Amino acid sequence: MLIRKLFKFENAHIVRDCSTQRCSENIHGHSYKIEVLLESNYLDNGQMVYDFGLTKLYIKELIDSFDHAITLWSDDKKAYTDAMKQYSNRWVMLPVSPSAEQFSRIIYLMVERVLACTDMQNGEKEVLLHSIIVHETETGYAQGFKEDAHSALMGKIVLEEIEFSAQVKSEWSDPQLWEKLLKHQPIINPKKI
Repeated sequence: MLIRKLFKFENAHIVRDCSTQRCSENIHGHSYKIEVLLESNYLDNGQMVYDFGLTKLYIKELIDSFDHAITLWSDDKKAYTDAMKQYSNRWVMLPVSPSAEQFSRIIYLMVERVLACTDMQNGEKEVLLHSIIVHETETGYAQGFKEDAHSALMGKIVLEEIEFSAQVKSEWSDPQLWEKLLKHQPIINPKKI
């Protein structure tokens, strides 16, 4: 069975080297819609694949890290990234350019890591991430699957190279969440929220 949870955030970026001059040379923003599609052949004790309420914890917090933030590419000009960090308290630095395609890959890897580190508490079984859909506009989206997220042909993504600003981290329910995920430390989904 397949289930879907929708998240939204507002974000600014520059997509260097793309064909559109407005996109590649100017900071601009989008109202993103992110679809997280989970699947399992089993139902938990509540007869659900995965309680939607549980997605409001770590999955939502990580996706919400991009809300009202600027997303930077670590290969961009240092003067630009330093200036953005100086004048914005909410930023995320990625090892890839922040296109919709790369957002789908990054978010896939983040959610995949959350699920892998989650200590399920209500009989959830074999819950897998099916795909991530990133709607950058009303008319365009990118959908990323496991093979895309882990593709060396599309550029290897190393989670340890993602950096969140101090303000972003301070807003998580656990400010050490990212460090725990990087170390594959278990995080607990409460039985009752």
